[in-house]
Amino acid sequence: MLDRADYIARYDKHDVLGVVGNLPKQLAHEYAQPNLDGLHGAQAIVMAGMGGSALAGEFIKNWLGDRLPLPFVIVRDYALPGFVNESTIVIVSSYSGNTEETISALAEAESRGAKIVVATNGGKLAEIAAEKGYPLYLTPDGFQPRMAVLYGARLLAQLLEGLGILDGLVVELEAAAAWVPRHIVAWKSDVPLIENAAKQIAVDIQGHPIVIYAGPSLAFPAMKWKIGFNENAKNIAFYNFLPEFNHNEFIGWSYPERSGLKVIELRSDLDSKHVSRRFDVTNKLLSHSFAPIEVMALGDSRLQQMVWTIILGEYTATYLALLNGVDPFPVELVERLKHELG
Repeated sequence: MLDRADYIARYDKHDVLGVVGNLPKQLAHEYAQPNLDGLHGAQAIVMAGMGGSALAGEFIKNWLGDRLPLPFVIVRDYALPGFVNESTIVIVSSYSGNTEETISALAEAESRGAKIVVATNGGKLAEIAAEKGYPLYLTPDGFQPRMAVLYGARLLAQLLEGLGILDGLVVELEAAAAWVPRHIVAWKSDVPLIENAAKQIAVDIQGHPIVIYAGPSLAFPAMKWKIGFNENAKNIAFYNFLPEFNHNEFIGWSYPERSGLKVIELRSDLDSKHVSRRFDVTNKLLSHSFAPIEVMALGDSRLQQMVWTIILGEYTATYLALLNGVDPFPVELVERLKHELG
């Protein structure tokens, strides 16, 4: 079915496969840089956002966690941590601009005298930023928030560079944007199943709950695969990362003996030899429970491997959506939840 254009068109009504194929271009998107003069001298950064609007922060932490010279904290809540004060940059991120948790966090940031940056596509947050003169980054419209993560990564890279916190980030992103397209063409819809790794993984995992495991280099891509399976394919999925996995969840594979879970492992040659050894020993000791689908990331840097792996996950989740007979774009249950909550 995944090789039939008519079948794909029946369910991919918003051309999500087209969006996925164009993801590298998001890394090269140039934002109008607002005036950042009032933000210098910060001692910590907090990003307040929910769902897909927080994912760019997770990308930055995974990519730059060992390079950032100050704490970077992500808050998915109404309230901010107690340390937030006038020396803290608070990035309020909501694609719609109307997320109630994020608007609440903004109000608290204001009450604490924090340095505020707004990232949104419009709504109340854009209105507040215009009224109060907060630095504003307007994200491109027409996307579900989870499909605009690389736009968000570029936004945060520009912000960090503009503040002088790190240099060369935009150049790195644009180099990755130029590198990755030739390495993802084999996953497009016109490439048949027999030659298409993304389609093959989707077929293998159809009808199963899924768990994704990764090491430190690909921890965020593992999260992103999980979210893609949840929101694109409407399929239950979970994720975890090594070595933490070996200290708790590892033992949980004892029962039930036939869980029905499909395991995907995202492997990186940039992870330490200790992590690689843990994967190998784990797979040996749990061979009675699962035979993992192993994905070895392509790329010479953590950034290249992250982007390559994220896009493979997006293709796989979209193909799984088609196999599940659902449109990969909308998230109707979320909209119903919002309606019920009033």
